[in-house]
Amino acid sequence: MCGIVGLFLKDRRLEANLGRYLVPMLTSLAARGPDSAGVAVYGAPVDAGVKITVARTAPDGFAGLAAIAAATGSGAPVVHGDHAVLTVDEAALEPAIARIDAELPGVEITAVGHRMEIYKDVGHPAAVAEKLDLAGMSGTHAIGHTRMATESAVTVSGAHPFSTGPDQCLVHNGSLSNHHSLRRGLEHDGVRFATDNDSEVAAAYLTQQMAQGLGLRDALAAALRDLDGFYTFVVGTEDGFAVLRDPVACKPAVMAETDAYVAFGSEYRALSRLPGIESARVWEPAPATVYVWEHAA
Repeated sequence: MCGIVGLFLKDRRLEANLGRYLVPMLTSLAARGPDSAGVAVYGAPVDAGVKITVARTAPDGFAGLAAIAAATGSGAPVVHGDHAVLTVDEAALEPAIARIDAELPGVEITAVGHRMEIYKDVGHPAAVAEKLDLAGMSGTHAIGHTRMATESAVTVSGAHPFSTGPDQCLVHNGSLSNHHSLRRGLEHDGVRFATDNDSEVAAAYLTQQMAQGLGLRDALAAALRDLDGFYTFVVGTEDGFAVLRDPVACKPAVMAETDAYVAFGSEYRALSRLPGIESARVWEPAPATVYVWEHAA
């Protein structure tokens, strides 16, 4: 049992309120997942280059981060609690990642992208949101997760969202029954995994499908064919937001849409404090149906 939320702002004038809207959505589902929490926030794109978001897993984890930032031509890291964001030139992206992996054992990379930043930590969702100052974050859309660990350790790397491609991420409530065979196939194709979590496999599967030319909607339609188990997915891309439930749809889900936003929650209470919710169209997403909203590129 975990909690999932998602918020896609159709009205771009509301972007400064994204984090403020998201916090009560996330914390209202703490009972569904008190072990850890995480969010992916799609903010303003960087003028040039790529953002690397990292999480500190040891007290001195950021000790060498400024030196790597200087050596790769990025500005000073922007720190949010136990996370930091570096912006590097495209040409310096791979060298920067290699140096972080090799030289900073107390740091984990959570996201790479032009717009996406991923923040996740162990602990109660309310404490995680406060530490990150999530309420102060802005952007066009975001997805979040509160985790109750059932099959893998409670760690930063095991928390959602999972990102396996630039500006791509996934949160998941459920359990995949064929993730071991999917993992073997993806590893054969060169995919590297950071955890044993089945949700990371689902994220990598979608990344591979989109790398092969499928759009977000078609990649999720392919998942209905290839993924077995019980699942509700909320997926983020640079411009989009998507929801998919398995054909049985035993995991709870509710959505709401107004002229200003589209919102998802594992339970209605996650949506109840959104502005205008009393006049929103509220519905339960249908089984085996792909829902996608995207901003014009």
